Amino acid sequence: MMAKSLTIGLLARAAGVNIETIRYYQRVGLISEPGKPVSGYRHYSVDVIDRIKFIKRAQKLGFSLTEIAELLELGDGHCEDVRKRAEHKRYVIDQQISDLTALRNTLDELILACTSEGKTHCPIVETLANQD
Repeated sequence: MMAKSLTIGLLARAAGVNIETIRYYQRVGLISEPGKPVSGYRHYSVDVIDRIKFIKRAQKLGFSLTEIAELLELGDGHCEDVRKRAEHKRYVIDQQISDLTALRNTLDELILACTSEGKTHCPIVETLANQD
């Protein structure tokens, strides 16, 4: 059975992060730092595990820590606001995919030009040298 409170090391292990991640989340205000007793270690509530896991899952979906802080502030019961933020994030990701696809297509064209026989200069180097 899990203890009702955890030291930072146990919290890190239970949440699947390292201690420095926890300290960073405290510095940026994503999790609060418990007071330090006169003697001994700070103790964190087991609820902090779920908060850290939420943060990590949101990061995997592409949310920045600033956006995650906003989501945490909104909390449950603000589904419309959270949905709008998720839709905006999806739009940004779609734009990034479009930009990356265009970049890949340009590289494909340069690679194809580079494989042609009889070239005295490398088309990739020429293209990169002539870009303004």
